[in-house]
Amino acid sequence: MTLREDYSASGFQFRAKSITMNDSRRQDVSNTLRILVATDCHLDYMEKDEIRRHDSFQAFDEICSIAEEKQVDILLLGGDLFHKNKPSRSTLVKAIEILRRHCLNDQPVQFQVVSDQTVNFPNTFGHVNYEDPHFNVGLPVFSIHGNHDDPAGVDNLSAIDILSVCNIVNYFGKMVPAGSGVGQITLYPILIRKGSTAVALYGLGNIRDERLNRMFQTPQAVQWTRPEPQEGCEVSDWFTILEVPGMGFHITQPGSSVATSLIDGESKPKHVLLLEIKGNQYRPTKIPLTAVRPFAYIEVVLKDEPDIDPNDQNSILEHLDKVASQWSNRKAVNGSEPKLPLVRVKVDYSGFMTINPQRFGQKYVGKVANPQDILIFSKTSKRSQKEGNLIIQTS
Repeated sequence: MTLREDYSASGFQFRAKSITMNDSRRQDVSNTLRILVATDCHLDYMEKDEIRRHDSFQAFDEICSIAEEKQVDILLLGGDLFHKNKPSRSTLVKAIEILRRHCLNDQPVQFQVVSDQTVNFPNTFGHVNYEDPHFNVGLPVFSIHGNHDDPAGVDNLSAIDILSVCNIVNYFGKMVPAGSGVGQITLYPILIRKGSTAVALYGLGNIRDERLNRMFQTPQAVQWTRPEPQEGCEVSDWFTILEVPGMGFHITQPGSSVATSLIDGESKPKHVLLLEIKGNQYRPTKIPLTAVRPFAYIEVVLKDEPDIDPNDQNSILEHLDKVASQWSNRKAVNGSEPKLPLVRVKVDYSGFMTINPQRFGQKYVGKVANPQDILIFSKTSKRSQKEGNLIIQTS
């Protein structure tokens, strides 16, 4: 099995041959490595919005709670933990608070890192955080960086470096291409053993799409170091989690835990992925997130609505008001505090006049989380009209 971080968008993707795990083997906890995978947490997204400023932190807190509840061995973060590469002090404090609350405890860590840790974690300390005698780490967190929180500055530091030196996150996959031209990188796996299960975890933090694409096309520019044979474990025994281009595999992408764009794709339910590995077999399980803000996405084509007069702005306004109001009254209750929903109405106004989105949203203040941008207007292009509904997908 292979796992990759898509270089067009941060996050881990699993590429694996489909294998099933029978019930008897699922009970063998001592030989099963349990990994909770989450991607694109985007902490501090909408930080200055009074309604939505806490959304990313509440979702991340739920992710860490799930990791504790499911008693996973590892929480694996697939990039873009932070929305900016220079998060505010408030954001850093909240992130550290959440991680300390869930990760520092007396729970025993039941796996070993058997690779050269000074290579895997090239910081001042050079070892996995739970081996530090001064800290009780019960939930090890491993993370790469994405395109939002990538390293920058003279010292090439990421906000995740701060979490790393605080000993609450194991930061890996930080690559600086060497050599001339397109450059060269060598990926060394983190070798993890739990009972009879051996996992080789490769990580590759974000590199600009154009450059990474050229590197993959250049011979020897990207090199993967295979695990060395160890006592009781041959090279072929390692279950490999890595980032590679290729076809013929199943792909899973858990997706972001907070809506960062008001588009149809972000309105789908949010999940994290529980990955259980035993030997060369695996079982993925989707776990829904319940702390996320509800989001309704509606598309309206005005010319298809019989009750609208193209020359009457009031009839357009009344129809759109009817559409938006049926969703604005739906509040999700998580815990004791109701959450105002996000509502986006995409309006195809071909042949019709538009209305002022800001003025329309004023009546929804206190009813939805985004009153200022409920409406977005678009026109059907001439090319789309000629082609009808044909969608051509290439790979």
